[in-house]
Amino acid sequence: MTADEIEVIIVATVTPDMFFPATACLVQDKLGASNVWGFDLSAACSGFLFALQTGASLIDSGKYKKVIVVGSDKMSAITDYTDRNTCILFGDAASAVLLEPTEDTKYGIHDSILRCDGSGKEALNMKAGGSALPASKETVEKRLHYIYQDGRAVFKVAVKGMADVSAEIMEKHNLKPEDVAYLVPHQANLRIIDATAQRMGIGKDKVMINIDKYGNTTAATIPLCLTEYYNAGKLKKGDNLILAAFGAGFTWGSVYLTWSMD
Repeated sequence: MTADEIEVIIVATVTPDMFFPATACLVQDKLGASNVWGFDLSAACSGFLFALQTGASLIDSGKYKKVIVVGSDKMSAITDYTDRNTCILFGDAASAVLLEPTEDTKYGIHDSILRCDGSGKEALNMKAGGSALPASKETVEKRLHYIYQDGRAVFKVAVKGMADVSAEIMEKHNLKPEDVAYLVPHQANLRIIDATAQRMGIGKDKVMINIDKYGNTTAATIPLCLTEYYNAGKLKKGDNLILAAFGAGFTWGSVYLTWSMD
C-alpha cells in the first residue's frame, strides 16, 4: 500500500502533539499522503476502540476503502513525577491498524459495545488547560496541568465496566471461552485485566499483555498488543478476538472481531 492509497486517518489520542492542528494532519504530512482527510478522536484509554468503530463505519458506508486508525499518546508530557499515585503507571507509545473492506463476512469487525458516563469525570482528569479552566499562572503553580487519578474510584468502576461489556458481547454472539483466541485488553491494571478474563471464562494464556514492558500507554495499548503478537507469530488468520478498554470520562467498551491476516 502506498501513502496515496490512504483515504482517512483517525488518531485516537489523549495528548495531541499540539492543541491544533489535529495530530491526524501531522501524521498525514509525515506519511506524504496527498489524497486523505482525517481527524483526532478523544475518548481517553477507550479512544482506540471508539476510533476503530468509527473507521469501520466509514468502510461500511461504502465510500472509503482504506482507513488507518492510530492509537497515539505521550503521557509523559502530562505526568507529575512528584505524584507517586500516577507517575509509575504511564508510558508513551503509538501503534496503528489498517481497515479495508472484505466480502468474506467471517473476518473483520463483527460488533462493538461502547459506553460513556460523564458522572465519573472527577475521578480521572487533567483539570486545567481547557476552556473550563484555561491556563494561567495560578493553574501552573497549583500543578493542575497534570493527570489526576483517584485510583480506588477508577478501579471500582473499571473492573466492572470492562468485565461486563466483554461478557456481554460474548453472550450476544453465543461465544464460548473456547471460541475466543485472545482477550486484548487495555493495559491499565493487571487486576482489572484478570477480572475481565475470569468473567469471560478464559485463562491467562489467552490474554495479551504488554503492561510489564511499556506501562499504560492509554489509547496505544490495544493496537500495540495486536502488533506485537502478530509480529511474534502468535496471532493467526481466523482468530476471534475480544478487545476491551476503560478510560477517563468514564468511557469503556468492547469490540468483537476475527483477525483476517495470515
